[in-house]
Amino acid sequence: MTSEMTGTDAAGPVGYEAREDHELLRLHVAGDPDAFGYIVRRHRDRMWAVAIRTLGEPEEAADALQDAFISAFRRADTFRGDAKVTTWLHRIVVNACLDRIRRRQVRAADPLPEDEDRAAELAGPVEEDAAEVRERRLDVLNALKQINVDQRSALVLVDMEGYSIEEAAAILGCAPGTVKSRCARGRAKLLPLLKHWQVEKNGSAASASIAKSVPESVPESVSESAGTE
Repeated sequence: MTSEMTGTDAAGPVGYEAREDHELLRLHVAGDPDAFGYIVRRHRDRMWAVAIRTLGEPEEAADALQDAFISAFRRADTFRGDAKVTTWLHRIVVNACLDRIRRRQVRAADPLPEDEDRAAELAGPVEEDAAEVRERRLDVLNALKQINVDQRSALVLVDMEGYSIEEAAAILGCAPGTVKSRCARGRAKLLPLLKHWQVEKNGSAASASIAKSVPESVPESVSESAGTE
């Protein structure tokens, strides 16, 4: 086994935390059994935030995220290095979410999660008024589900995840102008649905503020199963 695969060099052991994402991915492709798992641990929370905001349901989001990580694990050798690893991962996560939405559209509209207590648990720390936080969270998830899926994906990446228009366009595989249009239309549809929670006047700022009500902590089961293929 080479020193590269074991994470060592002439100076001794090199920790995964010191490696760039593209280096870890290269180690994974070369056969390192732990490198991909470190990538997952490094980025799982942000990927989870995209999945839960896009799908709106913890169980669906967890399944989509697990599918995405497994896909990335298997397809790591296709990474060309022409974008950041995080951009590549986001593209896979978004596509996994969109696949689930398209399959779901052939069925009757799904209800909000029945296990609402579990949804609240996944959301992390509770603020002053637990009932209000829970109500706002469900309102946000329900509102996001009512937006066109393309607009929702653009809005999640730009307004809620903080990506630039150009970065979101690279993730979604479309032109920057298309992302701008989808965000504008998505805000126009989202904000009226949540006007009773809005504080800011600016549409983008209000979207970002409201989005804080959505779970951002990924279930451990996703990261535990990823990278074990």
